[in-house]
Amino acid sequence: MISNSKMKKTSKKVVVFSGAGMSAESGLKTFRDHDGLWENYRIEEVATPEAWAADKAKVLEFYNMRRRQLMQAKPNEAHALLAKLEATHEVHIITQNIDNLHEKAGSTQVLHLHGELMKAQSERHPELIYELDKSDINLGDSCENGHQLRPNVVWFGEAVPKMQDAEIITSSAEILIVIGTSLNVYPAASLIYAVPKKCNCYLVDPKAEELLLPENWTVIRSTATEGVKSLLKDLGR
Repeated sequence: MISNSKMKKTSKKVVVFSGAGMSAESGLKTFRDHDGLWENYRIEEVATPEAWAADKAKVLEFYNMRRRQLMQAKPNEAHALLAKLEATHEVHIITQNIDNLHEKAGSTQVLHLHGELMKAQSERHPELIYELDKSDINLGDSCENGHQLRPNVVWFGEAVPKMQDAEIITSSAEILIVIGTSLNVYPAASLIYAVPKKCNCYLVDPKAEELLLPENWTVIRSTATEGVKSLLKDLGR
């Protein structure tokens, strides 16, 4: 058994930055397929303020469908392995994903950059956020001030309110692990430049050869689960 004092000496601050590829093995489709569609919808039709203004019912149904899918999904092994890493390290998850699979797996420090699917917010007062105990948000569902509820999701063209918090967390990372993200969505992708110079950086992605990264990165061209397994073996040594 490892003593608490020994654990504290070896513990490091690990920041995990996860994207859609993290949840793909749980059966959730990735953010954008090569055909430019997302669950058979164009991004512009369901993930912009303009789409919400044009057709609230369509936007709500799209996210209701995704929420129903999420309620049936389970964390995969990669989620579980990262949750277990908290036993030996200080682990912070920063995710672009709006699902709650990191939390379901047991991770306790999770920051959602782009919002949370299992929450709703007021369309007029975005600071009014509500936990959902059902799968659907319907037209007529309102906040305490009487305004329509919308998904608690950051759409294209909207500010990312938790970006500064994410930068603060990343700025003191000793180990950065990027999993399943194209690093093409900004400002989220800029987080990789917020780490200290001495930070050990890893990228887990089967398409990693398409990315241009700084020299101090270790690239693991693999799926989330196999990549995390390999990485944790290295960290253990």
